[in-house]
Amino acid sequence: MQRAQLEHIIRAAAAITGTDRFIIVGSQAVLGQFPSPPDELLVSIEADLFSPRGPADAELIDGSIGEGSPFHQTFGYYAHGVAEETAVLPMGWQHRLIPVHNENTGGGIGLCLEVHDLAVSKLVAGREKDLSFIDSLLRHNLATEDVLLDRLTATSIPSDKRDLSVHRLRRISRDRKQAP
Repeated sequence: MQRAQLEHIIRAAAAITGTDRFIIVGSQAVLGQFPSPPDELLVSIEADLFSPRGPADAELIDGSIGEGSPFHQTFGYYAHGVAEETAVLPMGWQHRLIPVHNENTGGGIGLCLEVHDLAVSKLVAGREKDLSFIDSLLRHNLATEDVLLDRLTATSIPSDKRDLSVHRLRRISRDRKQAP
């Protein structure tokens, strides 16, 4: 997904729901801070977002511009309406959101996770695609290990989950250093 496509999703979500603010929590949140990131960070055709107004907006988004919708079939990308609890985030994430708001968003505002907050949510999720995403962020110097460790410390999760997330991060860093 490109930045213009995310802007289109924000505009469509605003028109559908009648609200103007959305939090972008999936991998495409990277487009807030880095409008033209490396291509390997743009492989998803889905933008995960929620409205602070409530879960009914997620249902409207999924039904209107979600996977398999006419919007998806027409444009080749889609929105996934999620709940705020979908992403496990460090304390203070709300104060680090990056706004996407211009004439292309049609009055809607997409508030994208700051890249380290996004990476923490992916470390906690721990899927292979998430770990590859984090590897790319680190390799392209879009995120740093030290900040990720600090943010993991500021994330309210059980200690075993935190330890596992730290282990994942250290493994990614170790593997990067050992790669030819």
